[in-house]
Amino acid sequence: MRIDKRFLPAAAVAAFMAASSWVHATPDTLELGETQLKSLKVEKARLHRFSLSRDAVGNIAFNDERTVQVFTPYPGRIIFLARHQGDEVRKGDTLYAIDSPDLAQAESAAISAAGVYKLTTDALERAKALLAVRGLAQKDYQQAVSDQQAAEGAYHAARRTLRIFGKSEQEIDRIVSTRQVDSRLNVGCPLDGKVTVVSRSAAIGTLVQPGNPPAPYTVSDLSTLWMIANVAESDLPLVRVGEEVDVKVMAYPGRIFHAKVDNIGVQVDLNTHRAPVRCVIRDPRQELQPGMFASFAIRTGSGKEFVAVPEDGVVREADGSMSVWVTTDRKHFSRRKVKIGVEQGGLDQVLEGLKAGELVATEGAIFMSNAIDSAY
Repeated sequence: MRIDKRFLPAAAVAAFMAASSWVHATPDTLELGETQLKSLKVEKARLHRFSLSRDAVGNIAFNDERTVQVFTPYPGRIIFLARHQGDEVRKGDTLYAIDSPDLAQAESAAISAAGVYKLTTDALERAKALLAVRGLAQKDYQQAVSDQQAAEGAYHAARRTLRIFGKSEQEIDRIVSTRQVDSRLNVGCPLDGKVTVVSRSAAIGTLVQPGNPPAPYTVSDLSTLWMIANVAESDLPLVRVGEEVDVKVMAYPGRIFHAKVDNIGVQVDLNTHRAPVRCVIRDPRQELQPGMFASFAIRTGSGKEFVAVPEDGVVREADGSMSVWVTTDRKHFSRRKVKIGVEQGGLDQVLEGLKAGELVATEGAIFMSNAIDSAY
């Protein structure tokens, strides 16, 4: 952040001035003593390529492609809640369970089909034995075969129905063998990867229907987020998919998050004359939260080279102008007005007033500016 001399503590200035007596000073020149020089850092102004960019504002949002509202696949009443908001889950982990009449009916149908299948299979075996000793007419044997095949098809269809409900083969075998109906239907997380429960509206006893909002649970992969910037229509021709974006949020002052343009809106708002530009950012540490206000700097080209100095070498004066302290011998310094452009990566773009290779004070420049103004 660029230093503003107006907010520099007076005690810090006094300490700098007391470090040594002034050798020589005028309103815009300064000769420092050895002790004062130790508290300064001098660097060369250098050429740096500053990317062209356009600023916009927007907000952090969920990645809709990695966010799912987990509705129940069948009607029922919620009987169990397994997770809370903020819990991390993986694919298949149970979120909640319902008492499902459809599941109970499907299990009853499977038990009934299994009984008929066994009955017709036994009947077919007896028919084969009778046919072998000519104790049964051919047409009666064929009827037994037909009955057995129909029962077998119905039984396998009933098992497939239970698999649709999420029952494993072992669970289906247990239902058939014990002839006990269990109407509990577990509803699991459908997303793979590191997923978080972002909302829960479910309550025990609530009757839920497929697709009937609100969804009992919503889960999302928060390792990637969307950032929706509202870009002025005059800047839209400069924005391209894949361009890099620097993002700042109020929760982390001084931090820059990096993203890329993923999608550009196809319609401009009639009132604001802006269009949404979607960016994708990876956030493996999950520091960002959907809903955060954000400012965006969208790069729109490779940029040009300009003279650059570290941002702590540029001082905002009391009149709002910008200045740097220039030296040729690292002892005598002169204050020079400069015109500043953008700030990127801790460097200030100097548009006028300084050449590459000139020596400028960086750390401690603010003390010289404030101290000499106090003296005059």
